[in-house]
Amino acid sequence: MAVADRNSCEYCLAAHTVLGKKAGLSSDDLTAAQVGESGDVRTAALLGFALKLVDEHGQIAAEDIAAVRAHGWSDEQIVETIAQVALNLFTNYVNIALGVPVDFPAVALRRAS
Repeated sequence: MAVADRNSCEYCLAAHTVLGKKAGLSSDDLTAAQVGESGDVRTAALLGFALKLVDEHGQIAAEDIAAVRAHGWSDEQIVETIAQVALNLFTNYVNIALGVPVDFPAVALRRAS
């Protein structure tokens, strides 16, 4: 959700919000995730890392990896996060470039920064 919001992909944001609700996330959790925040410090660190990947086009420093590791994320989980960000960038770009109509309930963009 944070990546979709950062890229202004209304389709992905709406779809992921519906899926998050189906997975049992609260409205507060979904709103926080949209701007890359979480009440859980560990999750917040990973969301911040994901947004840094987007903002810096993958050009992150060793310190950024160390910071995520310090919150208990394994190298395997970090690589999975990078892969998920890349996948989300791809789907964001496809939906934006092709003007895919949003067929989920609309969610207002917040453009987390």
